[in-house]
Amino acid sequence: MAYRSFESPQLSRRALLRSGAWLTAGATLAGGPFSSIALARETTTAWPAVTSLIEQYAGARKVANMVATLGWGEKAAQVISQGTLAIGGEAKAGPDSLYRIYSMTKPITGMAAMILVDEGKIGLDQPLADVLPAYANMMVQKTYDGSVTDLVPAERPITMRMLLTHTAGLGYGIVQQGPIKDLYEEQGLIPGQVSRLPIPGLGRAKPVRGLDVFADRLAKAPLVLQPGTKWSYSVGLDLMGRVIEVASGQSFDDFLKDRIFDPAGMTSTWFTVPESEVGRLTTNYGIYNGAPLPMDPASSSIYLDVPAFPMGGAGLVSSPRDYDRFLKMLLGFGVIEGKRVMSEAAVRVGTSNLLPETATTKGTWVEGQGFGAGGRVNDGAYGWGGAAGTVAFVSYKAQLRANMMTQYMPSDAYPLHAAFPEAVLADLAAMTGL
Repeated sequence: MAYRSFESPQLSRRALLRSGAWLTAGATLAGGPFSSIALARETTTAWPAVTSLIEQYAGARKVANMVATLGWGEKAAQVISQGTLAIGGEAKAGPDSLYRIYSMTKPITGMAAMILVDEGKIGLDQPLADVLPAYANMMVQKTYDGSVTDLVPAERPITMRMLLTHTAGLGYGIVQQGPIKDLYEEQGLIPGQVSRLPIPGLGRAKPVRGLDVFADRLAKAPLVLQPGTKWSYSVGLDLMGRVIEVASGQSFDDFLKDRIFDPAGMTSTWFTVPESEVGRLTTNYGIYNGAPLPMDPASSSIYLDVPAFPMGGAGLVSSPRDYDRFLKMLLGFGVIEGKRVMSEAAVRVGTSNLLPETATTKGTWVEGQGFGAGGRVNDGAYGWGGAAGTVAFVSYKAQLRANMMTQYMPSDAYPLHAAFPEAVLADLAAMTGL
């Protein structure tokens, strides 16, 4: 599905966030020559198609910067970068620059949930109501995006599997329209943030304070689809953050730090950028009539504020180096540099197709593909992307991890979510002579 780029100064939250890899990480995330590069990975040092892509955008100042990391197996990643933290600035972007990764938060939350599944604290097919009783008797809109009072009972319980795979029937303020969208805004069910600036057309509704309050209010809103029937991009991973809190006995942000970030050596991934690290933060741009305009300057970024709650669907800031470490851990089936972060089983299951047998993907952005714990699954690859132009994946067939970061919105203003995987595929094809 295509979405328009900015055609007027009215920059809506929907236009900014309902774009790109939040919805489409690119159908070329895996496949092609990924299964035929065993020899190439021992000698490859050049990625001409990826380098050309970066030059095309960062070199032409369509974006302030682009940083790509590409790594084979356990080897150190090769970094290809160009540009500065802000257009006109002097500080160069690189592997330790900080980016708003938006929905690339979802795979991290998904893997956090898989840790608890592996420990037996939650089950994939366990009813959500076992952990959050408010979800025991959900009601569903009789008409999708229609009345919020003309409802029918849910035909089956929401399960943890459904939360992880966007099949729980939950809505999303950046996807839904009509009364349900209005209800989400009125109730503060807003698991995303863009800027402190009063940008015309950008919704200023305030999110609720606290993940517990978010979960309680969401339980009172109707579902948009019957649970387990269809893939529909949702707040499922945000709600999973609350499940993780209750099941683990820790705050969601502390759980991520203690169980993933610290053991994986991810020292630059936060929900709030520390004041001491502002000098590494990039500026996020809105694309207006083909030109980038600053919408979240680093020095006054909304990511310097403590968020209303830790947003497991879209809340993290990270660096290319840090996210590569997350990918490296996944590619090592839970082990990074000899240290086990997750069990092999947890990673194998989380990066496999977890879609319920009752759910269809027909007519959706993942039609014909699988979906795992917070990320797309396709031909031996797992990954997802973010609303401000970031995209990342691991390919188990190729033993490759690939990550690209830049900052612009809406992400469909440029075709980078598809163009980066395509460039990686082109380089892989050249390596193998296919």
